[in-house]
Amino acid sequence: MSRQDLLPGAGPVLSLRHALYRAGRDHRGGIGALAIDMLLDPATGYDTLQKKLNPTEERRWPNPDELEDIIRLTQDPRLLDALMRPAGVVWFKPVAVTATNDALKAMEKLMRRQGEFVGGVHDGAADNRWQAHEVELLKHHGYEVIRKILGIIAGAEQAMLAGEDRRDG
Repeated sequence: MSRQDLLPGAGPVLSLRHALYRAGRDHRGGIGALAIDMLLDPATGYDTLQKKLNPTEERRWPNPDELEDIIRLTQDPRLLDALMRPAGVVWFKPVAVTATNDALKAMEKLMRRQGEFVGGVHDGAADNRWQAHEVELLKHHGYEVIRKILGIIAGAEQAMLAGEDRRDG
Protein backbone atom coordinates (compact mmCIF):
# COMPACT_ATOMS: atom_id res chain seq x y z
CA MET A 1 0.00 0.00 0.00
CA SER A 2 1.29 3.43 -0.86
CA ARG A 3 1.87 6.16 1.71
CA GLN A 4 -0.28 8.31 -0.55
CA ASP A 5 -3.26 6.12 0.37
CA LEU A 6 -2.76 7.02 4.02
CA LEU A 7 -2.88 10.79 3.51
CA PRO A 8 -5.88 12.66 4.91
CA GLY A 9 -8.54 13.08 2.28
CA ALA A 10 -7.17 10.24 0.14
CA GLY A 11 -10.41 8.36 0.77
CA PRO A 12 -10.66 4.70 1.60
CA VAL A 13 -11.89 3.63 -1.86
CA LEU A 14 -10.17 4.26 -5.18
CA SER A 15 -11.72 4.13 -8.62
CA LEU A 16 -11.34 0.75 -10.34
CA ARG A 17 -8.78 2.12 -12.80
CA HIS A 18 -6.62 3.59 -10.03
CA ALA A 19 -7.02 0.51 -7.85
CA LEU A 20 -5.85 -1.73 -10.72
CA TYR A 21 -2.84 0.50 -11.30
CA ARG A 22 -1.91 0.56 -7.60
CA ALA A 23 -2.39 -3.19 -7.24
CA GLY A 24 0.02 -3.77 -10.14
CA ARG A 25 2.49 -1.13 -9.02
CA ASP A 26 2.55 -2.35 -5.41
CA HIS A 27 2.70 -6.06 -6.30
CA ARG A 28 5.97 -7.55 -5.05
CA GLY A 29 8.38 -6.62 -7.81
CA GLY A 30 5.97 -4.23 -9.51
CA ILE A 31 4.18 -4.52 -12.83
CA GLY A 32 7.08 -6.41 -14.40
CA ALA A 33 6.90 -9.16 -11.78
CA LEU A 34 3.11 -9.24 -12.11
CA ALA A 35 3.47 -9.75 -15.87
CA ILE A 36 5.84 -12.65 -15.22
CA ASP A 37 3.49 -14.12 -12.59
CA MET A 38 0.65 -13.88 -15.11
CA LEU A 39 2.83 -15.88 -17.57
CA LEU A 40 2.66 -13.13 -20.18
CA ASP A 41 5.05 -13.08 -23.13
CA PRO A 42 8.37 -11.80 -21.74
CA ALA A 43 9.05 -9.69 -24.83
CA THR A 44 5.80 -7.72 -24.87
CA GLY A 45 3.94 -8.65 -21.67
CA TYR A 46 5.32 -5.89 -19.44
CA ASP A 47 4.57 -3.08 -21.91
CA THR A 48 1.10 -4.43 -22.69
CA LEU A 49 0.19 -4.89 -19.03
CA GLN A 50 1.59 -1.49 -18.11
CA LYS A 51 -0.63 0.15 -20.73
CA LYS A 52 -3.68 -1.82 -19.59
CA LEU A 53 -3.14 -0.77 -15.97
CA ASN A 54 -2.43 2.89 -16.78
CA PRO A 55 -5.39 4.80 -15.31
CA THR A 56 -5.27 7.43 -18.06
CA GLU A 57 -5.20 4.95 -20.96
CA GLU A 58 -8.70 4.82 -22.43
CA ARG A 59 -8.15 2.41 -25.31
CA ARG A 60 -6.90 -0.61 -23.38
CA TRP A 61 -8.35 -2.46 -20.46
CA PRO A 62 -7.57 -5.88 -18.92
CA ASN A 63 -9.80 -8.66 -20.26
CA PRO A 64 -11.77 -10.76 -17.74
CA ASP A 65 -9.10 -13.49 -17.56
CA GLU A 66 -6.37 -10.92 -16.92
CA LEU A 67 -8.53 -9.20 -14.31
CA GLU A 68 -9.01 -12.52 -12.50
CA ASP A 69 -5.24 -13.10 -12.57
CA ILE A 70 -4.51 -9.62 -11.24
CA ILE A 71 -6.99 -10.09 -8.39
CA ARG A 72 -5.66 -13.58 -7.55
CA LEU A 73 -2.00 -12.59 -7.66
CA THR A 74 -2.14 -9.21 -5.92
CA GLN A 75 -5.02 -9.83 -3.49
CA ASP A 76 -5.01 -6.05 -3.07
CA PRO A 77 -7.81 -4.87 -0.74
CA ARG A 78 -8.07 -1.54 -2.60
CA LEU A 79 -8.88 -3.43 -5.79
CA LEU A 80 -11.45 -5.61 -4.05
CA ASP A 81 -13.06 -2.51 -2.50
CA ALA A 82 -13.25 -0.81 -5.90
CA LEU A 83 -14.82 -3.89 -7.48
CA MET A 84 -17.41 -4.43 -4.75
CA ARG A 85 -18.43 -0.81 -4.12
CA PRO A 86 -20.82 -0.54 -7.11
CA ALA A 87 -22.73 -3.63 -5.92
CA GLY A 88 -22.88 -2.33 -2.36
CA VAL A 89 -21.43 -5.52 -0.93
CA VAL A 90 -18.68 -6.28 1.58
CA TRP A 91 -15.96 -8.70 0.50
CA PHE A 92 -14.41 -10.97 3.03
CA LYS A 93 -11.39 -13.25 2.82
CA PRO A 94 -11.67 -16.00 5.43
CA VAL A 95 -8.41 -15.55 7.29
CA ALA A 96 -8.79 -17.80 10.27
CA VAL A 97 -7.98 -16.18 13.58
CA THR A 98 -7.76 -18.54 16.50
CA ALA A 99 -10.75 -17.74 18.70
CA THR A 100 -8.75 -17.45 21.92
CA ASN A 101 -9.26 -15.05 24.80
CA ASP A 102 -6.44 -12.89 23.38
CA ALA A 103 -8.10 -12.75 19.95
CA LEU A 104 -11.43 -11.83 21.49
CA LYS A 105 -9.75 -9.13 23.62
CA ALA A 106 -8.08 -7.77 20.49
CA MET A 107 -11.52 -7.70 18.83
CA GLU A 108 -12.87 -5.81 21.83
CA LYS A 109 -10.09 -3.20 21.46
CA LEU A 110 -10.79 -2.92 17.73
CA MET A 111 -14.52 -2.46 18.40
CA ARG A 112 -13.75 0.21 21.01
CA ARG A 113 -11.49 2.11 18.57
CA GLN A 114 -14.09 1.81 15.82
CA GLY A 115 -16.76 3.03 18.26
CA GLU A 116 -14.62 6.06 19.09
CA PHE A 117 -14.26 6.71 15.37
CA VAL A 118 -18.02 6.51 14.84
CA GLY A 119 -18.51 8.87 17.77
CA GLY A 120 -16.09 11.31 16.16
CA VAL A 121 -17.93 11.13 12.85
CA HIS A 122 -21.21 11.60 14.69
CA ASP A 123 -19.88 14.76 16.33
CA GLY A 124 -18.78 16.04 12.92
CA ALA A 125 -22.18 15.29 11.39
CA ALA A 126 -24.20 16.81 14.22
CA ASP A 127 -25.79 19.17 11.71
CA ASN A 128 -27.43 16.15 9.97
CA ARG A 129 -25.53 16.91 6.79
CA TRP A 130 -23.49 13.89 5.88
CA GLN A 131 -20.72 14.59 3.44
CA ALA A 132 -19.47 12.00 0.97
CA HIS A 133 -16.08 11.61 2.63
CA GLU A 134 -17.73 11.05 6.04
CA VAL A 135 -19.97 8.32 4.64
CA GLU A 136 -17.04 6.66 2.83
CA LEU A 137 -14.95 6.65 6.02
CA LEU A 138 -17.85 5.24 8.01
CA LYS A 139 -18.37 2.47 5.44
CA HIS A 140 -14.67 1.70 5.34
CA HIS A 141 -14.41 1.27 9.11
CA GLY A 142 -17.65 -0.69 9.29
CA TYR A 143 -16.42 -3.12 6.64
CA GLU A 144 -13.15 -3.59 8.54
CA VAL A 145 -15.06 -4.58 11.68
CA ILE A 146 -17.20 -7.02 9.70
CA ARG A 147 -14.09 -8.62 8.16
CA LYS A 148 -12.43 -9.05 11.57
CA ILE A 149 -15.53 -10.62 13.09
CA LEU A 150 -15.91 -13.01 10.15
CA GLY A 151 -12.22 -13.95 10.51
CA ILE A 152 -12.73 -14.97 14.14
CA ILE A 153 -15.83 -16.95 13.14
CA ALA A 154 -13.82 -18.70 10.39
CA GLY A 155 -11.09 -19.54 12.93
CA ALA A 156 -13.59 -20.97 15.40
CA GLU A 157 -15.20 -23.00 12.62
CA GLN A 158 -11.83 -24.37 11.45
CA ALA A 159 -10.88 -25.31 15.02
CA MET A 160 -14.23 -27.07 15.43
CA LEU A 161 -13.78 -29.00 12.17
CA ALA A 162 -10.18 -29.91 13.04
CA GLY A 163 -11.43 -31.29 16.37
CA GLU A 164 -14.06 -33.35 14.57
CA ASP A 165 -11.42 -34.72 12.18
CA ARG A 166 -9.25 -35.87 15.08
CA ARG A 167 -12.18 -37.67 16.68
CA ASP A 168 -13.16 -39.35 13.40
CA GLY A 169 -9.61 -40.47 12.59
